[in-house]
Amino acid sequence: MTLDISAIRKEFPILKTSIGKYPLIYFDNGATAQKPQAVIDCINQYYQAENANIHRGVHHLSQLATEKYEAARGVIKSYINAAHDYEVIFTKGTTDGINLVAQSFGKLLQPGDEILISQMEHHSNIVPWQMIAEERGLQLRYIPINERGELDLTTIDELINNNTKIVAITHISNALGTINPIEEIIEKSHKVGAKVLIDAAQSLQHTTVDVQKIDCDFLVFSGHKIFGPTGVGILYGKEDVLNQMPPYQGGGDMIKTVTLEKTTYNNLPHKFEAGTPNIVGGIGLGKAIEWLSQFDLEAIAQYEQELLDYATEKLLKIEGLKIFGTSAKKCATISFLIDNTHPYDVGTLLNQQGIAVRTGHHCTQPIMDFYKIPGTIRASFSFYNTKEEIDLFIGALNKAVMMLK
Repeated sequence: MTLDISAIRKEFPILKTSIGKYPLIYFDNGATAQKPQAVIDCINQYYQAENANIHRGVHHLSQLATEKYEAARGVIKSYINAAHDYEVIFTKGTTDGINLVAQSFGKLLQPGDEILISQMEHHSNIVPWQMIAEERGLQLRYIPINERGELDLTTIDELINNNTKIVAITHISNALGTINPIEEIIEKSHKVGAKVLIDAAQSLQHTTVDVQKIDCDFLVFSGHKIFGPTGVGILYGKEDVLNQMPPYQGGGDMIKTVTLEKTTYNNLPHKFEAGTPNIVGGIGLGKAIEWLSQFDLEAIAQYEQELLDYATEKLLKIEGLKIFGTSAKKCATISFLIDNTHPYDVGTLLNQQGIAVRTGHHCTQPIMDFYKIPGTIRASFSFYNTKEEIDLFIGALNKAVMMLK
């Protein structure tokens, strides 16, 4: 399938925005992706003509909202190839999904059990595990990284052992762009009976992920990074594992019966969906994935690889520029620094020329500590970006460097 990038760009109204006298060049897709008109229209339609609480009413609007919300769950189930709709749990986002698993699955663990994560994780896949480890007397271990920004798997057979109960690993690093060998890690983990959580916040918008094929036990992602609304995400979990886990939160919709003495809990997925959810967020996320599904993800990956290669070649011609994260397998994300310049200063000058990049530690301070740097400038691309935008970015970057010398 050939992508018509010009036509795709027209579906994103924000790309027509100007920053002062400059057209917006949006290279901060790793933080959040922009929204196509189809998603914006879906959200407006819900509030204008469909707004009601779900699962609780016999009236028309409630039934309509419920049908659309549950249809969105089905769209997401198909996109990741879950076995059942009820294995798809709506959350507030990736962070919420990881906290749910850490607090709920973590309560099944005993003192001395081990949790394994990596040195390249986002803070949202570090802090929840530190919290439950401290609370339950668990051991938290880390897979190190090497200078190329890859997982150092030389000691993986020692790190994944009979004490390992869960491995939580990012599929693609938000700071470095590294694509991790999750299939190998899942296979090794399952050999010792450990469960595996995959943080797919940076991957589902770039590549196909089939949860049954890779055989992960949990997978989490956020709607806003896959062209959907903010404040909504997904936790996928295998039915048998989810059924073993106690509820994370209590309230309406996650119960079967409530008396003053005792509560019995609802079936999946509602057991983990307490209270009124982000209804329009769920419906909007379903629309975003439905919209994305019209395109060939292999074609998207190929085009974004072209953008990555093109930008990398151009950036490396800038004197004093160093890229952090040089794995052979990367998504379209580049983190870099330029000698004698501060990332914030560069980012500010780029913004003044209409270019949006991210500066700082990208919620991955252990990575920055490894490289002994305070942070980086990060350009992260989506398939609505172009080589022409990269050329303008390089020109603006050269201008910023000259101003800061």
